[in-house]
Amino acid sequence: MEESKTKQPLIIEEWNGSSSTKLFRTATITASPSLSIQRSANRFNHVWRRFLDAFVPEGFPGSVTPDYVPFQVWDSLQGLSTYIRTMLSTQALLSAIGVGEKSATIIGATFQWFLRDLTGMLGGILFTFYQGSNLDSNAKMWRLVADLMNDLGMLMDLLSPLYPSAFIFIVCLGSLSRSFTGVASGATRAALTQHFALQNNAADISAKEGSQETMATMIGMALGMLLARITTENPLAIWISFLSLTMFHIYANYKAVRCLALDSLNFERSSILLQHFIETGQVLSPKQVSTMEHVLPLWTTLRWSKSDKFLHTRVILGIRVSSLDHHEMANLLNSAVSFYKTAKYLLVERQGIVSVIIHKDSTAADILKSYIHALVMTNLMDEKASLHLESQAWMDKQYEDLVQKLKSRGWKTERLLSPSVIWKACWYSESWDEKTN
Repeated sequence: MEESKTKQPLIIEEWNGSSSTKLFRTATITASPSLSIQRSANRFNHVWRRFLDAFVPEGFPGSVTPDYVPFQVWDSLQGLSTYIRTMLSTQALLSAIGVGEKSATIIGATFQWFLRDLTGMLGGILFTFYQGSNLDSNAKMWRLVADLMNDLGMLMDLLSPLYPSAFIFIVCLGSLSRSFTGVASGATRAALTQHFALQNNAADISAKEGSQETMATMIGMALGMLLARITTENPLAIWISFLSLTMFHIYANYKAVRCLALDSLNFERSSILLQHFIETGQVLSPKQVSTMEHVLPLWTTLRWSKSDKFLHTRVILGIRVSSLDHHEMANLLNSAVSFYKTAKYLLVERQGIVSVIIHKDSTAADILKSYIHALVMTNLMDEKASLHLESQAWMDKQYEDLVQKLKSRGWKTERLLSPSVIWKACWYSESWDEKTN
């Protein structure tokens, strides 16, 4: 009996895959009566999978959010059009500098190129100073704006040969425009990578995105060189090609950011969610909100108005207490005693704008609560009610229910995406402490 057991064949199966749920058998090894190996008949799938692993994150598609694929498709297409146009704009720029002309000097061309790059570096620093803290909270908007600025920069390069007397000014303007692109695109890419990562695989997603971009670059360069050769000495063909590709680039970028269903809370998404909750008692999903929020600054739309539709435009988070006048300060102190004794924030209504004063010891949860409270007060403003009393009553009754429903719909309620530079204050009263004790 024991001898028969030892003579049973030993079978070893070889499996391959990027995750435990995405394995496929590649070979079967049998050790009876002699060693034999039977390889999988469908070896093409194995080779294809190995090739695909260089461009998609490990565990794909389960390791990324559902909006990863459509975004990457449109993002790759817009990148492809960018690299094709780069060949046309670079050709025009080199021509304007004097490449190929006997009268051109090396030192002159070097100086012009240095001045162009210097302007871009300074522009990048200034843009980071003024908008660096705002990029994370408005990733979709700045992602689109960055590519539009890149289009403007390439347009400046293409125009430079047409105005020799203003060449330096035009190329510096183009470099300045592209510097905004570099800062905004890099910062928003980091925010989007964190959004896509479902399994703490942000580094893997970033690396694979680099492979995708490299592939798009190589294809774009090849097509760009072919197009540049075809359109040489034909300015009309160059401009038609450039403008056509630019229009496609803008469209692809718009489709890319529209695919994104971000689950983090920023000013506008919080406003949309709150207003729908007040009207229906229900919370929208990230996908539903993504179709309603703006992807360009509000001033670019003709529908801009100070209506309930844009509650977040009437709220200022983190103002300076020293900016208030004496009358406003008196109202603030009265509100602090009457409504906000235990809160880590104070609300001030000034000419239709609700300003939020944040306590220096406030947490991320306090900041989110203060902003929702300010939106509620703004929503009640047209009803001519007692804003502080009515809004506080709504918060006491509805806020916890709102937060729970947000979590159940997949929203991240740990923090509110807002500029990192927020003015804070500290207030206390000995009489309050005595009463509470």
